[in-house]
Amino acid sequence: MCQFHQVAIINRYLIRWSTLDAGKELRQIILQLTALTEKEFTELLDGWHTKWQKFLKEKTVNPITNKWCYTHKRIRSDDRSLKTSLPYLFIYQKYPELNIPNTCNSLDGSFTTLKNLLRIHRGMNQRNRYKMICQIFKN
Repeated sequence: MCQFHQVAIINRYLIRWSTLDAGKELRQIILQLTALTEKEFTELLDGWHTKWQKFLKEKTVNPITNKWCYTHKRIRSDDRSLKTSLPYLFIYQKYPELNIPNTCNSLDGSFTTLKNLLRIHRGMNQRNRYKMICQIFKN
């Protein structure tokens, strides 16, 4: 998982000028993502989660339907997204010999070029398409 895109996902759910302290703290943690190691980031996230655990479990009951929902859905979504992505956010640190970047910025635009080339040559058979794609990525 690209760290840049994880930060973008969190920013999509958290408004920049959140009035909730839990949101402000989570935003400060996520903005440090690229500068921290996996252990440091996990410790910060676990500390945040422990501190705001009760807040995250708050529920609101609809008086008409008597059904409940979580009060802070967006912050819960961010928390869930981080928990799910955490094992993949620091792959580049686990395998330094592979020189994996922490973001996919170097890939931006590559696939557009590839798709345009394939669209121009749409009559190609599978074998020749594969050869063309391999040749493009070798350069």
